[in-house]
Amino acid sequence: MFEPTLALQTAIRTALVNAPDVAVLVPANHIRSGSTRPDKTPCIIMSDGNTALHGHDYSSQRTAWVYLDLHIWTLDAGQDAAKEIAGTVTAALDKPLNFEGCECDHFRVTRSTFPRDPDPRYGHGVLSVEALIRWIV
Repeated sequence: MFEPTLALQTAIRTALVNAPDVAVLVPANHIRSGSTRPDKTPCIIMSDGNTALHGHDYSSQRTAWVYLDLHIWTLDAGQDAAKEIAGTVTAALDKPLNFEGCECDHFRVTRSTFPRDPDPRYGHGVLSVEALIRWIV
């Protein structure tokens, strides 16, 4: 059984953990998947994402578009710190990602936004990504 959202999360986390510029700003154990406000900052939390399946082709390959958001959180560092991390993450994701069990034909960061958190001590940024992934069924 293969789930493309997990493959994308794993590829992104691996790329970010191995990017020296990201490591200076965010510890590796603060880069994870989840859906809540962080318990440790600064951090990058990948959403559960969603998948749009596109069926099978002649060779039993399945393809899917996968979308997810990366939430960047800082505490007592200001919104500019979240923006700095977002820029560094975007640069790290400009390089090809390594996927296991599938191929990625397209990947890009599609959007960045910086919503204000109700608690002004938190800086928050969101990077949206998309990937076209294919695998053998």
